[in-house]
Amino acid sequence: MVGRMTLLPYEHANLRLRYRQYLELATMVTLSLFVVALYTMPKFESIGLENSVYIAPIESYEIPPETEQFKKPAPPMRPSIPIESEPDEIDVEITIEETGLADFVAIDAPPPPPVSDRRFIPYDEHPEPLGGYGALQKNVVYPEIAREAGIEGTVIVQALIGKDGIVHATEIFKGIPKTGLDEAAMNAVKMTAWKPALQRDKPVTVWVNIPIIFRLSSN
Repeated sequence: MVGRMTLLPYEHANLRLRYRQYLELATMVTLSLFVVALYTMPKFESIGLENSVYIAPIESYEIPPETEQFKKPAPPMRPSIPIESEPDEIDVEITIEETGLADFVAIDAPPPPPVSDRRFIPYDEHPEPLGGYGALQKNVVYPEIAREAGIEGTVIVQALIGKDGIVHATEIFKGIPKTGLDEAAMNAVKMTAWKPALQRDKPVTVWVNIPIIFRLSSN
């Protein structure tokens, strides 16, 4: 006959008590190990990347000592310069014998001179033609067209006379277009050698107005 083991109520209660004791003991051991691990593990400092700022090292430079700046003395006062005025005029009258009249043939006038900034240069002595104004008169040729048409008048030539006495540029300040008189006047001025203008006994380059009067002898 097979025997049967019957669990008594006392033993059943004792088993439940031991189970609870084992559970409490395991919990205490686990907590103890956690506390020990917490204190024995190395500590790490937390760094907030969003708040980190990089500051570059500041380089120091040696600043040279300031030097005292001395102002240059003002240049001595020069004599007052006269107010800018128009170039002086030199009158030259050219008289040509009258000839018979013929049909007048018009020629094109030269283009207007370009606008340029001119600085007035004062001078003490006017420029003069070498050999007198007779030398300038010899260089003037009355245009055949104007002479045959009986055209007379005054042409004012603006001339730039350099320090070397050479005419470097000419312009028509007042002319008689399409007659050939303007070209004849400018050519005569260019062909003439000049004594330059003087400023304090030194030659200077100046602009002058040279009126040349073309007149036929019968008038």
